[in-house]
Amino acid sequence: MRIISQTNRTIDFQEMNPEKPDLLTLIGEVKGLDSLDDDKVNEINEKLLVGSFDEFMEKFSPTVYSYFNSVNQSVNYTLKKPEGIPEDDVTSIPINQQNDFVQMIITMLDAKNANGLKNSDFNFENITNMISPEKVMDDIRQVRKEVHYLYNQYIELEEGDPKQLDVGDKLNEKFEQASTNYNNVMAMLPLAIEDIKTRLLLGYSESEGKAEEVKVGLLTMGEGGELKIIESSASESTDLALIEDANSTELANYFSNDYEQISEAPSDYVKDLVVRTFAPLPVESKAEINYELEVANYNSYLEFYKNSKDNFVKIVKPLVEKIIGVKLFFDQYKTKSREMSPKLLITNNRLEMLTKSSNLPRLEKYLNTVNNKNDFTNTIWFGIVSNVELNTSGEIKVKRQRFKGNERVEKNVENTIETVAILLNMLKDYKVQLYFSFETSEETTFDCLATKGVAPYIERCQQLMKKDYSTYAIPCYPNFTIIPKNKSGVLLDRKMVQLEDGVMLSKEKEDFMRLWIEGVYVSAAYVAAGISAAYQCPSYLKNHFKEVNKEYPGVRFDIEAKDHGLRTITTMSKEISGFTNNVKNEVNRVNFGFCFASENASYRNTDINKITVYKARSLEEGSNGFEETYKTLVSTYVERILRYQSNDFKMDNIIHFFSNNPESTRSIWMSQKGSVNSIVQEGDDLSLVINEQHNIGEVDLVFNGNVKNLEVAINKSVSAGVTV
Repeated sequence: MRIISQTNRTIDFQEMNPEKPDLLTLIGEVKGLDSLDDDKVNEINEKLLVGSFDEFMEKFSPTVYSYFNSVNQSVNYTLKKPEGIPEDDVTSIPINQQNDFVQMIITMLDAKNANGLKNSDFNFENITNMISPEKVMDDIRQVRKEVHYLYNQYIELEEGDPKQLDVGDKLNEKFEQASTNYNNVMAMLPLAIEDIKTRLLLGYSESEGKAEEVKVGLLTMGEGGELKIIESSASESTDLALIEDANSTELANYFSNDYEQISEAPSDYVKDLVVRTFAPLPVESKAEINYELEVANYNSYLEFYKNSKDNFVKIVKPLVEKIIGVKLFFDQYKTKSREMSPKLLITNNRLEMLTKSSNLPRLEKYLNTVNNKNDFTNTIWFGIVSNVELNTSGEIKVKRQRFKGNERVEKNVENTIETVAILLNMLKDYKVQLYFSFETSEETTFDCLATKGVAPYIERCQQLMKKDYSTYAIPCYPNFTIIPKNKSGVLLDRKMVQLEDGVMLSKEKEDFMRLWIEGVYVSAAYVAAGISAAYQCPSYLKNHFKEVNKEYPGVRFDIEAKDHGLRTITTMSKEISGFTNNVKNEVNRVNFGFCFASENASYRNTDINKITVYKARSLEEGSNGFEETYKTLVSTYVERILRYQSNDFKMDNIIHFFSNNPESTRSIWMSQKGSVNSIVQEGDDLSLVINEQHNIGEVDLVFNGNVKNLEVAINKSVSAGVTV
C-alpha cells in the first residue's frame, strides 16, 4: 500500500452531459507528444474525476432541455442543447435529486432494499405515483409549510435582531426555491391541476361519485337547544385546508409582488395560482367559480401534462439509468474507514466517439501517462461500458397488425460489440480490465436469464474470445430491474365531468390518465465494477473478515472462493426466487462472465435478501472454464510492483525480487499467506525464468495449481537459462 496506494480507480466510458467538459476536449491535440504533463492530468481530475455520487451530480449537472412547438402544440425534450432555437425559448431541466423522476427511482431503490421483497411481491405503484400531480403537490405543500413557519418566526423577532437576519436568509432560500418555476409553465401544470381539483371538488364523495355544494358555516345552538349550522360569510377555512392566520394576507402580497417582479410574461391567472399555492387565503364562494371553464382547463391541463410527461420520460429514462448506475457504483462501498475510496473518471464522451481512429490516440496518450509510470496515484485499473447491443435473433416479423401491439421503439443501445473490441484492443496495452454489460431492457434481466439461460450472452461475446485482450474483457449480467416493464404504469389522475349540480371525477376507463414508464433498468457493469472496486480496500474487507492484511489491497481476493460471496454482497435487493438447477448447472459448467445471483441463501443463520456475486470471470479461457478476474489483476499488480522495485526491470533487482532472501518481496509474500487479501495464498507460488536470448523475464504465477504467465522485458542480459 505504500508503493501502490490504490487499485480501484475506474474509468466510465459514458456521456453524461454534452454541455460539460469531456476527456477528448481536455486532452486536446497530442501529435508529437508521448504523454501529458502533470498540469493536464490535474485538470482532467478536477473536471472529470468524482469520489461520490453527490460530487458526480455537482460536477456534471445532468440536464434535459425543452422547447415548445406551436405547430403541433407540444413540448419537445432533448438531452443536447438545441441549436438554432433562441436561448430564451429553451428551458433547462436539471436532472438532480430534486427532480421528481430521479426522486422516484431513488425512493424505489431504498424501498426495495429496506423490505427485501422480490419483484413479483413488491408494490411498485406505491412509489411510481410519486410523479403524479398529487404527489408533486405534496412536495409543494412541504415548502409552503416551511415558508409559513419561517415567516411567522421572522415577524415575531425585532428588526435588526441577528436571529431575524438568519431566519431572513432561510426565508429567501425558500422563496428562491418557490420562484424557480414562475416562468416554467410545465412546472406550474401540476399546481394548476391540483388547484382546480381542490376548488371544484370541495365536498367530493368517492362513494357518491360527485362533489356536493358546500357553503361554509358555523355550528350554533338554537333557542330550543337544537344544533344548527348557519352559513358564514367569512370562514376561517381555506381552499387547501391551511388554517389562516393574521399573516396570510401579508405573505400572499409578498408572493404576488415576487411573481410580478420575476415573471418574464406576467399572467393574472398564474399569479393567482402562485398565491393560492403558497399563501392560500379563504376559499372563494361557489358562485365565483366558472365550472365550465374550470373543468375544460382541468381536462386540458391533465391531458397536456400526461402527453408531455410521457415524452419527458422517454427522453430522460436512459440518462437516469446511467445516473443511477453511478450511484450504485459508489453504493457498493460500505465502510466507515475509507482507506481506499473508489474514484470514478467520467469521460463524458460517447464510446463511438472515443474509438474513432482520429480520437483513439488521445485516449492512448492519457492512459500512457497515468498507467505507464512508477507513480500509481492516477493509475486506471478498471473500466465500465454499459448498454452494449445484444442480438435479438429469432423474432417473427409481423407484416400485418391484426391487434394493437408494442410500438417498435428504438432500443436503449448506445454501443456495439465492435466498438467494445476496439476499446479492449487498446486497453490491454495499459492493463485496464473492462466491465461491460448489455442493453437495459426486459431481455437482460434476472427473469430472462432464469428462463433463457446464459447462451445469448456467450454467443454475443464470441468475437471477443481467444484474443490478446480477452483476459481484460469482463461481461457482466444480468442487468438490475428498478421498475419492471409490466409494473411501470402510473395513474396521473382522472378527467373531470361537469354535472347539472356540480362536478365529478370520471369513472370511464378511457378517462384514466395513465403513463407507462416502460421499465427502468440499470447496467450490471456499474454494480460489478463497484463491488470489485470496493473489495480492493483492506478496510472494506475488514468489515467482513477477521484475517485482513492492512498492507495489501484486495487484488488477490477471490469472491468465488469459500463463503466470500455470501459475506461481500451487493446492496441490491433480490429480484427473483432463484435460478433453476439447469441454469445454475449451465453457469457452473461454463463459468462465464461476472454473473450475479438472486438466490435463497443464508450465512451464519441469517437470511441473505441481497443479490450476490455468483461468478467473477473474464473471457480468457482457462483450465476450469473462463478465468477468474482476480488472476489478471494480480498479474498486473505484480508487474507494477516489480517495475517499481526493480527500477524499471533491471536484472539484478529482478533477481533479488524473486530470490530466497528473507527480505525479498517474494519471501515476504510467501510468509504472509494467512490473510484473505494476501498476495500469495495457500497453494500459490511465483517464480522467474530469465531468457537471455530475448532479454525476457518469464514469471509464472501459480494460483492453487493453475499457472498464469507474465512476461517482462529485462534491460540487461545474463547467462542463458538462469532459474531463480
